[in-house]
Amino acid sequence: MSSTSKIEHISLFEAMKYWLKLGFISFGGPAGQISMMHQELVERRRWISEHRFLHALNYTMVLPGPEAQQLATYMGWLMHGVKGGLIAGSLFVLPSLFILITLTWIYLEYGNTQIVAGVLYGVKPAVTAIVLFAAYRIGLRALKNNVLRTLALLAFIAIFYFQIPFPLIVIGAGILGFLGSKIVPDYFNAELHKTEAHESFGPAVIDDETPIPNYAKLTWSRVVIFVSIGVAIGISVLAFLYFKFGWSNTLTQMAIFFTKAALVTFGGAYAVLPYVYQGGVDQFGWLTATQMIDGLALGETTPGPLIMVVTFVGFVGGWTKEIFGPELLPLAGIAAACVATFFTFLPSFLFIFVGGPAIEATRGDLHFTAPLLGITAAVVGVIVNLAVFFAYHVFWPSGFEGNFDWLSLLIGVLAFIALYKFEIDIVKVIIVCAIFGGFFSIIS
Repeated sequence: MSSTSKIEHISLFEAMKYWLKLGFISFGGPAGQISMMHQELVERRRWISEHRFLHALNYTMVLPGPEAQQLATYMGWLMHGVKGGLIAGSLFVLPSLFILITLTWIYLEYGNTQIVAGVLYGVKPAVTAIVLFAAYRIGLRALKNNVLRTLALLAFIAIFYFQIPFPLIVIGAGILGFLGSKIVPDYFNAELHKTEAHESFGPAVIDDETPIPNYAKLTWSRVVIFVSIGVAIGISVLAFLYFKFGWSNTLTQMAIFFTKAALVTFGGAYAVLPYVYQGGVDQFGWLTATQMIDGLALGETTPGPLIMVVTFVGFVGGWTKEIFGPELLPLAGIAAACVATFFTFLPSFLFIFVGGPAIEATRGDLHFTAPLLGITAAVVGVIVNLAVFFAYHVFWPSGFEGNFDWLSLLIGVLAFIALYKFEIDIVKVIIVCAIFGGFFSIIS
């Protein structure tokens, strides 16, 4: 297809096929998943323009919850309304839910993790390379001038050296973006950079000038309706659990706990892990600290948002507490995993359906877009910090006082070269590294 050709319409069936595929291949955490969506939706298929994609990304970055899943929901909603958003957001999560339920059942039932450990050994350096490559790709497009690059560097220093919480970095970047729109507006005006994107990728189905569809227009009646429906769904399921099992039952407590987790997860999955650890391990005793670490490893190497570790926590908690008796442990695990996942992601859909129209309405307002552009710049720095975090734990598995893992470094370097130099598909890179890790665990 030539760079000037343009698809006139995106069918719901074609979009559904893409979201289902993404649900099975979305490895690499939020950075890798966002990079995948950008590559497909903006660069290859040209369903969404660069500017509109980044504008939506800016919004999801400031929300609590899994930003990649929320971005998928936003893209689906922008293309096909509420049904498109529900399809995109659900298919982004469901494959991971089924895969994690299966793997967690195997983990608890058989406990044979030798081959799993080998696969993880090969995948972890590949994930490190994917995160670093995603930071490069997003930074290349979002950091258009030295002011934004400096903002990204400051964000990296803030979180890496001073351990400043991510929400404070987001707030600070937003304030700097707003001030920048007043003092040096040209540096924070995304409109000035959209010509380059058009030259690179060609026109898009939903382009910069495409009018806002009726279902995406801001009306207070829609806000009230969606808030009412979302809250009613959550309360109804919680009420069912309460009247069926009681207030102190594990399922009811999980519904309350994971709703709270969904509302405080500013900064993505890694920001919520300490909260889930404290609740799941220390407060409720749903799982042990070792099991929590194993769950994180499984979450890192399965498709879907990293926050899907809550599925693992829920399954192990339902199994451990024997909520349906000792004879129905798998069923207890499945029920608890579904409850944990449902209440973690319900607010994410609500944030998009309620806030999306306001974001679309303010797309041309510099005073609104400049803070979001500042936040995107800061997030690039945070993603680089995430890559450093991965590199430390993968290449120095026992800390700096232990031995350096040169084989992991070699896998990571080769994975990055495959992504950067040869533009090999992310999924193929992960599969090759996983096979190598599994083979290495067998012969070693």
